[in-house]
Amino acid sequence: MHIQSLQTEIISIGDELLIGQVVNTNSSWLAETLNLAGIDVRQITAVADERDEILRALQEAENRADVILMTGGLGPTKDDITKTVLCDFFEDNLLTHQGVLDNVRSFFRRKGVDLTKLNEDQALVPSKAVVLDNPVGTAPGLLFRRNNKVFVAMPGVPYEMKYLTEKYVVPQLQKLNKGHLIIHKTVLTQGLGESFLAEKIDRWVRGLPGNVKLAYLPSPGIVRLRLTAHGDDLQKMEALLENKVDELKILIPWYFWGMGKEKLEEVTGKLLNKVKATLVTAESCTGGYIAHRLTGVQGSSDYFNGSVVAYSNRVKREMLDVKEETIIQHGAVSKQVAEQMASGAKKMLHADYAIATTGIAGPGGGTDEKPVGTVWISIDGPNGIESKKFTFGDQRDRNIIRTGNAALGMLRNYLIKYTPDLQ
Repeated sequence: MHIQSLQTEIISIGDELLIGQVVNTNSSWLAETLNLAGIDVRQITAVADERDEILRALQEAENRADVILMTGGLGPTKDDITKTVLCDFFEDNLLTHQGVLDNVRSFFRRKGVDLTKLNEDQALVPSKAVVLDNPVGTAPGLLFRRNNKVFVAMPGVPYEMKYLTEKYVVPQLQKLNKGHLIIHKTVLTQGLGESFLAEKIDRWVRGLPGNVKLAYLPSPGIVRLRLTAHGDDLQKMEALLENKVDELKILIPWYFWGMGKEKLEEVTGKLLNKVKATLVTAESCTGGYIAHRLTGVQGSSDYFNGSVVAYSNRVKREMLDVKEETIIQHGAVSKQVAEQMASGAKKMLHADYAIATTGIAGPGGGTDEKPVGTVWISIDGPNGIESKKFTFGDQRDRNIIRTGNAALGMLRNYLIKYTPDLQ
């Protein structure tokens, strides 16, 4: 069989996926793993443990895709019906596979657990299937071929599915894929919303070559720009994407902050290390969220001194030296209070830089003058204080995340602004 660019679909089977009891991490991992191997995933479907639903999903996928990968429903209990449905689909019957039976017996013997009839039934497999050995579990993988299409059924247990994918599925599909490659570069941005970012780089996007696509992946306060190239010459593809990334950096220098799976707190921490500076936070509306992210980075003790969660006005006054008259005159959510919080934390915790946040996270507490989502962030450093007002939405959790990203982004820009060679 010769397929230039394999079109692949994933079918995840299980009621638990459809009622929200279990997150479908298998499909996410599979899609990423296959894509990195140069294999296109065109659709992901989740279906219930129902014969007709599984059959319908298989029939529809067979009409569209070259490869159909299934996970789930291969266990020993009555709700695991994938094998019998596959027999219906391929007009097949179940037979005992001696190799699988030996593996099941060995598996339970190693664990010192008695073997049951249900466990032995794991060795019943469709006669037309190629068995994929699964030494890390009891349910084997099953591979079928029909009408120039490939079908693979794998257990839903994540570590078993991953073993079979890496051991059998990816190598087999790469042989069929005949050198088709897919590579990605993901540019990380902060400080500009998706639509504004799209407008800013529109001309650049329209100039992308035909084998390169751009996708916008927004999250609270951060937009990822994923560049994808298709081709058969890895060196040329990588050089092309590197060139396009360099062009993007020039277009959006103050919004670009990293690549791939980097975290904003990691990038900012590296900059602090480079200038041998220390940081503290004074947090009101974020409630320690920024400090939590900073201390989640290995080695952050080299530059992070500590934090004050000044949620009440009393703590703002008594620990951060925010003036009573400032709160009365301007309110706790104000530029003046944010700046005094930053200065107070910087002095009290003996740091070079301080981040301060104060705002109305919501869903209550807003006014016409200061609606829910109003946030002030201040950065106090060796070159003075810089502050900025933000108006986010009315969702508390998102407001906290967006404030954290905005604060770390402001600190990064502050550091680069006054130390240009950091870029």
